[in-house]
Amino acid sequence: MALSYNYLLFCSLVLSVIISPCIAQTSFRPKALILPVTKDASTLQYLTQINQRTPLVPVKYTLDLGGQFLWVVCLEDYESSSFTSPPCHSAPCSLANAPFCWDCSDSQPRPGCNNNTCNLLPDNTINGISFNGPLSMDVASIQSTNGKNPGRVVSVPKLLFVCADRFHLTDLANGVRGMAGLGRNSISLPSLFSSAFSFPRKFAICLSSSTKANGAVFFGNGPYVMLPGVDVSTSLVYTPLILNPVSTASLLFRPRPSTDYFIGVKSVKINGHVVPLNTSLLSIDKNGVGGTKISTVHPYTVLESSIYEAFVKAFTKELANAPRVESVSPFGACFDSTRIGSTRVGPAVPQIDLVLQSSDVYWRIFGANSMVQVKSNVMCLGFVDGGVNPRTSIVIGGHQLEDNLLQFDLATSRLGFSSSLLFRRTTCSNFNFTSHA
Repeated sequence: MALSYNYLLFCSLVLSVIISPCIAQTSFRPKALILPVTKDASTLQYLTQINQRTPLVPVKYTLDLGGQFLWVVCLEDYESSSFTSPPCHSAPCSLANAPFCWDCSDSQPRPGCNNNTCNLLPDNTINGISFNGPLSMDVASIQSTNGKNPGRVVSVPKLLFVCADRFHLTDLANGVRGMAGLGRNSISLPSLFSSAFSFPRKFAICLSSSTKANGAVFFGNGPYVMLPGVDVSTSLVYTPLILNPVSTASLLFRPRPSTDYFIGVKSVKINGHVVPLNTSLLSIDKNGVGGTKISTVHPYTVLESSIYEAFVKAFTKELANAPRVESVSPFGACFDSTRIGSTRVGPAVPQIDLVLQSSDVYWRIFGANSMVQVKSNVMCLGFVDGGVNPRTSIVIGGHQLEDNLLQFDLATSRLGFSSSLLFRRTTCSNFNFTSHA
């Protein structure tokens, strides 16, 4: 772990050299930034928008919690007078761990097609499509925040990203032009924004369960205040983030650790009863297989087959008052919802606990995050079977994250989580985007 820390420290120092002078033109240094996040009704992807280029245009992205970096389609309709590609072996290329040079076959240089620049592998983590793309830089603007309201708009004149081809957009939501990576990487958005504005290497996500309201990504420190004045940062529970030493990306130029966020789930309980499962699957082995990661590109939590079968059996036993009905894809366990009551935190179903580093540290999942209403009288357990021998045993998906605030502290390698905000009579869609600080 010391090696990993030293590498990240080196990256932080290099990044400050690259970016910090670029923002010295303004005396205002925000303590935090905010991006609104919407949920796409068709794909269930979480989308955000960043204003980029000269002149500024809004660019829509699919949010990728474990993504390596920001990537966008450049080869079509990319017009900007401030676009540049860093030369091969330059400081930005070193920071990005991109040692290989890129030459474009076209005679006329343009965004996405420049000679003597370095290249990376933009990864569509929805479907695993990955191919070469040149490292690039351009202007980006983003809103600052005091944690209660949006504030002044600030700019990063040379935000690093990777240009991709149009085929990378397959399976992404309509209108999306790329993916916004928030992963454990030196050129992911949290690292870039932290170094540009000298605030802590920390960010938080709060995803709305509604397709008609905004959730948010906060970059920097809290508070994280939701109407009516609830500061979520005061009630977080903490657990270590675990570094998977083997990359989970679709393609790589050279071996490196995963940029996904893993946590140490030790057991699973339903209504306080331990689910019998092969606990060796909960650890990451020397090949990077196993363990539990958090993902915004999976709409529902995915469980390795033997875990899924034991989990469904235990949940069904505890939900004895509601008979099973015919399954509705992609779910394998559905119930007669007319026999299920309601509570402040969703359907009245058994509580699910992901037990972490000790028996008194757990992520509790209530009905709003465990169940999905698929028909007027049918409700399904919102977990899916991931098959035999998946790369990761448990992938905590978007539905289980909604209306929970998750804070990722990259400096201390720690996750803070709130559990359901519904208990505090608020939601992730209750950030006050309308009143400015």
